This record gives sequence, C-alpha cells and structure tokens, in this order.
Amino acid sequence: MPVYVYRCDTCGLTFERRQSMTEPTLVDCPECDGHVHRVIQPVGVMFKGSGFYVTDNRSPSSTALPAKKEPEAPKEKESTATSAAPAASKADTE
Repeated sequence: MPVYVYRCDTCGLTFERRQSMTEPTLVDCPECDGHVHRVIQPVGVMFKGSGFYVTDNRSPSSTALPAKKEPEAPKEKESTATSAAPAASKADTE
C-alpha cells in the first residue's frame, strides 16, 4: 500500500498515511479538523544498467542517432600503390 503525504491548510501540520489506492483521500486534519490536501512527492526511481540510452540499443531504431561514416579512399590509388611497391622492391634487389 502506498504512503501519501498530507498538509493541513489551517495549522500547517504535515503527516503521512498509508492508504489503499481505492480509499478516498483524507479531507480533515487530525489535529484541528481543518482542510487537508495531498502533497505530491518526487518518485525515487533510478535507472541502472544498459538499455536506457539511445546508444545502448542493440537493434537500429528510427530514434537512434545515425553513426558517423568515415570517408572511403578511392580504390584506384590503393591498387596502384600496392602494385608499385612490390615492383620497386624487386628492382632494388636485382
């Protein structure tokens, strides 16, 4: 059962009550019988582990950031550079 925090508008008393979600909210202060209202409390949620960030997704998603592509070197320069290197080494050995 959740614990709810209430504050009295008349005397300023702040108190907690454990209530079922189906129970009606409190209306009267236990001290002065003034009007009370429920105080909204922050939720203590901690996300631990992987899978909570865009970079942690395993499958590509439309919401994921696109990966940066490295520019490809032209293939013609690579083939001439590799073929010229063995020819030069053979000429040096003869």
